[in-house]
Amino acid sequence: MLARNAMVDAGFLPEFPQAVLQELPAIRQASDRLRANPPTHDLRELLWSSIDNPTSRDLDQIEFAERLPNGDIRILLGIADVDALVARGSAADLHAAQNGMSIYLGVVTFPLFPPEISNDMTSLLPDQDRQAVIIDVTLDERGAVHAASVSKATVRNRAKLNYDSAGAWLENKGKAPQLVENTPGLADQLHLQFEAAKQFHEERIRAGALEFESIEPQPVMAGQNVVGLNLERKNRAHDLIENLMVATNSAIATFLESRGFPSIQRVVRTPERWPRIAALAAEQGTQLPTTPDAVALAEFLARKRRDDPGHFADLSLAIVKLIGAAEYVVIAKGQETEGHFGLAVHDYTHATAPNRRYPDLVTQRLLKAAIASAPPPYSVDELEEIVAHCNDRAKAARKIERLMRKIVAATFLSGRIGETFDALVTGVSPKGTYVRVNNPPVEGRVVRGEDGLDVGEKVRVRLIGTIPERGFIDFVRAN
Repeated sequence: MLARNAMVDAGFLPEFPQAVLQELPAIRQASDRLRANPPTHDLRELLWSSIDNPTSRDLDQIEFAERLPNGDIRILLGIADVDALVARGSAADLHAAQNGMSIYLGVVTFPLFPPEISNDMTSLLPDQDRQAVIIDVTLDERGAVHAASVSKATVRNRAKLNYDSAGAWLENKGKAPQLVENTPGLADQLHLQFEAAKQFHEERIRAGALEFESIEPQPVMAGQNVVGLNLERKNRAHDLIENLMVATNSAIATFLESRGFPSIQRVVRTPERWPRIAALAAEQGTQLPTTPDAVALAEFLARKRRDDPGHFADLSLAIVKLIGAAEYVVIAKGQETEGHFGLAVHDYTHATAPNRRYPDLVTQRLLKAAIASAPPPYSVDELEEIVAHCNDRAKAARKIERLMRKIVAATFLSGRIGETFDALVTGVSPKGTYVRVNNPPVEGRVVRGEDGLDVGEKVRVRLIGTIPERGFIDFVRAN
């Protein structure tokens, strides 16, 4: 109830309108026709696989790799062809445009499309024939992308793996998932994918990509009760998918540019609070340049991850907050982009999750028009309107996500009033000073003793009150 109220208050539509539901039978018929008469390009024989969360059914991408005779690695990434079933201007499309993205709140998810679409008809589920947009990328031995093409094809996912078990296996901390053991060739296929992702990652690191460690607490529910908070940490399976996605999204931006098409790109601007970042590094014994330098910051972070892994998540959080959030921008033909400060890529779009993000669906339509030698389906002015709205929706979604994390955390902490915790300052503004407690990993406001605190400082705080239904967690600075 609180999540739905927060959605409505922020201008989201938590329920699908009747017009969207009335379209589902026609969309089902279109799906059946596609399966009966698939495109001539057939890639179902390849050993496609996916890695996602254990409970995910809105599968947007699958992967395949092969080593070429010269030693390069070819990556094929299949993206669910959502546009094949969700027409521009349809009720489902207009609803998705309004919300902008699926919103994951821990206790409930508000999907971009009805589950009949995103969890079934367009989802790249295992052992199902589906339509996909194929991004064909070749990486050389250094991990640099030096060839890319785009096409459409029929595909079939052979194995749906999850991050936990696949990651433990790739890190030699667990046995191979049963699907890997039972699917001939899949173990070698995944190791080759990881090799390609690792090479690309190392190339990005040389260019100044920033490595962070995020700690995302997820509620453990017993019915309607919050009984715990679990931490989700990245592993090698996350790294594999993340790097293949960055390579693919970068290749897509370059491909659209080569065809003279505008694109929606994702940028993180040069951080305005670089002096504070440099001050944090100086406190850790490292002098950064006086002007923003991604390579120098990347080297500092890599050294801290190696030398002090126990506190690296705290440092990561502080610097992420100081760098600022990513945003969408429109890049017209011939226009330069500022690039993505954190990923060390100059051109970067979002295209690999059209079931979950509306800009990805828009980019998919641009891609399909480009490979069909058709005019761009959107004007630059139309893209600018979409980008402005999606940036607004993304900002609103982050606020709701923070609110729900606070509601869950306040519920969990309501029985621990008076306890003292180690914390990290995560935000300082006229609206207040905020800290994140290390254990349990929750965030709250310092309502007394906050003067002089700044982002990145460590502090002891005492819990003095919670209001779970509003997500309020109040601390005072402890002596």
